[in-house]
Amino acid sequence: MTPFTRLPDLALRTFGGSVVAASDESFAEKESLIRPGRPAFSPETFGGKGQVYDGWETRRRRSPGHDWAVVRLGLPGVIRGVVIDTAWFKGNYPPYASVEATAIDGYPSPDDLARARWTEIVPRAELKGDTEHHFEVAGEDRYTHVRLNIHPDGGVARLRVHGEARPDLSVHEGLGLDLAALANGGLVTACSDEFYSAPNNVIAPGLARHQAEGWETARRRDDGNDWIVIRLAGRGLIKLAEIDTTNLLFNAPAAVALTGLDGEREVPLLPRTPLLPDTPHRFRLDHREPVSRVRVDIYPDGGLARVRLHGHLA
Repeated sequence: MTPFTRLPDLALRTFGGSVVAASDESFAEKESLIRPGRPAFSPETFGGKGQVYDGWETRRRRSPGHDWAVVRLGLPGVIRGVVIDTAWFKGNYPPYASVEATAIDGYPSPDDLARARWTEIVPRAELKGDTEHHFEVAGEDRYTHVRLNIHPDGGVARLRVHGEARPDLSVHEGLGLDLAALANGGLVTACSDEFYSAPNNVIAPGLARHQAEGWETARRRDDGNDWIVIRLAGRGLIKLAEIDTTNLLFNAPAAVALTGLDGEREVPLLPRTPLLPDTPHRFRLDHREPVSRVRVDIYPDGGLARVRLHGHLA
């Protein structure tokens, strides 16, 4: 695992990503590039276009140029690294690839994107078949779209664009929002344990469909407790906390506590409070000091499906 892969995949379909255009998708559809989960493969499953692949595959190019696919990031932000996965493409992978990015607010059409100014974030690099290729990306620029270029043609199973969300929060001016949400720029920056599943799951969009889509720790055999620290979308006043243990029937924590952090200052938000299994809990909070981070302590261990911290930006 490369360090940047611990960050959320900004292009993921379940985060709102979309493959908005591609030069060609004769053999396998472009939408597969941003599907969640590992690519699957069943040999000798032939359709009208040939072997079925869980990925994007273009025809054999007989003219100059190269193929490409444009992805709208579900979470616009700063890109820290890109993964180009050629899983199961062994005789039909592209020998080279590069990645470009651009920032266009609003709802640009494919024609608008074709005229955009693109920045190369991954220079042309050699690829291998059936392999995950990890490329670190430098810089602090915010991007809304990426373009995967394959030279000259072939198949790619998955494109992962890891980074930190930087949404436009001006649309929430005068309104409340979930200050912890990944989609709003929240991020889990520290965690005591992530044995079963990643802590950033608890601030992901939507509801957890099963317990693997939340955060779950190993069983503790000491007197301590597990915890996460969430960096909020911005300093703010939290008025409502949602602690959801849905799908956690026998491994929910017995209790939870919330502490706001702002520099070296600690602000009690929610005292140690009992939780029930498989239940969405909502707690009104009463504090007057803005905080920039929140520590969520669970006692002693277990899992949470989602954490929502609703309030107002300071």
